[in-house]
Amino acid sequence: MSTVTLPRTGIWAIDPSHSSIEFVAKHLVVSKVRGRFASFSGSVQVAEPIEASEVDVTIESASISTNDDDRDGHVRSGDFLDVESFPALSFRSTGVHNRSGDDWTIPGELTIRDVTRAVALDVEYLGVFNDPWGNPKAAFAASATIDREEFGITWNAALETGGVLVGKTVKIELDVQLSPQA
Repeated sequence: MSTVTLPRTGIWAIDPSHSSIEFVAKHLVVSKVRGRFASFSGSVQVAEPIEASEVDVTIESASISTNDDDRDGHVRSGDFLDVESFPALSFRSTGVHNRSGDDWTIPGELTIRDVTRAVALDVEYLGVFNDPWGNPKAAFAASATIDREEFGITWNAALETGGVLVGKTVKIELDVQLSPQA
């Protein structure tokens, strides 16, 4: 079980100004492209027992940024996220499992482009802390790797030297700070 104090039961909301949802994908077989989503919301319903807790996150797909306007436009297009037709991505947990100590697995359903697939988040619980004003905050770091083609995102371009422009796998990385709701 966890070696630090678990969050109290109740609803904890994601603090978007102190959280990030980022991703990494291979480009040209060897390099990596990093990006992030600027607009998202969500909550964790902490339950007793803790394994009955629930996670619910919604991400605005058009808020994607890879630090390149042309690439961002392409990723927002029908070749990738198709933000006009699918304005949001979502994750909803289906369980919470302690692996050991502060390491958890949160299996759930990730929806991208209206395609839902099972995805398990590897989560490190970082603890509960008080900010300088005495307000409790809970912190987590999480990651998962997905195959983008399983979500219908299959666009690619073959390279003359072999391989493809964009890798199939995408690593998702989250750093999340939560605040309890009244």
